[in-house]
Amino acid sequence: MMRLESLAAPDGAHKGKKRVGRGTGSGHGKTSTRGHKGQWARGSVRPGFEGGQTPLQRRLRKMKGISKTAMNIGIFRKEYAIINVGQLDRFAANTVITPELLVQTGIVRELRDGLRVLGGGELTKPLTVSAHHFSASAAEKIAAAGGRTEVL
Repeated sequence: MMRLESLAAPDGAHKGKKRVGRGTGSGHGKTSTRGHKGQWARGSVRPGFEGGQTPLQRRLRKMKGISKTAMNIGIFRKEYAIINVGQLDRFAANTVITPELLVQTGIVRELRDGLRVLGGGELTKPLTVSAHHFSASAAEKIAAAGGRTEVL
């Protein structure tokens, strides 16, 4: 019967760490795999030095601007919950749809920084929709169905 403690890795599976600078008998003594002379042998190379080639931090493009609107990144970015107009068609006519109602019914999982309504799909019933942002096509479709939009 095979037991857990009898398992062993096959021969050659674990290779020992290379130990340099431990005498000539090891094969890695004297210069310790650094070659002869030069800055690489003397340990005077600064971190990030690429042998004179233009280093990575200078090859990459720069981010323009320092204002919070520049490239809209970081802690200032807004994460909206998104819903399409077609998903609102499941509600009864003349229903007042709020972000809290959408979370309650499970259409939107979490609101984050607000609710954004986009114009995908078709709407056949008049609804009153409250949200933080409406795309132009979404507002147009809601109005065409006889509904109203309220920006929070």
